[in-house]
Amino acid sequence: MSAHASTGEKKATVLLYSDDRAVRENVKLAIGRRVAADLPPIEILETATHAATQHAMDEGGVDLAIFDAEAAPAGGMGMSKQFKEEIADCPPILLLVIRKDDAWLAAWSLADRIERYPIDQVSFPEAVAALLRNRLAVTGS
Repeated sequence: MSAHASTGEKKATVLLYSDDRAVRENVKLAIGRRVAADLPPIEILETATHAATQHAMDEGGVDLAIFDAEAAPAGGMGMSKQFKEEIADCPPILLLVIRKDDAWLAAWSLADRIERYPIDQVSFPEAVAALLRNRLAVTGS
C-alpha cells in the first residue's frame, strides 16, 4: 500500500494494464475512488505497454493488478503468467476476458480471478474488493 504524498493517507495501489483507453476508463469508473467502505482509497496506475507494466511490477508497491486479456501486442494472459512465475510475492491479478471460452486459457495464466468484459457494475467491484482484502490482510497493510 502506498502513502498519498499530500495527506499521508494510505491508499491501495491498483495497476491497470490495457492498450485500450476505453477499457481503462470503464475499469476506473467501476472501481471509483474507494471500492468498499472497509478498504482504503484506491490509487490507479495506468499502463498501456508491456514495458511500462513490467517497470511498475518491478518497482513493487502494487496491491492488485488488472490486466486486459485482449490487449495487443502483449496480452494480459501472457503477462499474468510471466509475473506469477517471476515475482516471488506477486500481487493478485484479475484478468478481463471478452469470450467465455477464454476461461480455460485464463486459468493457464495463473490469474487469481477472471472477470468478463464488458464490466458488470456489481460483480466487478466486489471481485476487486475481495482480492484487495486478501492481499492487504496477507501483507499487513
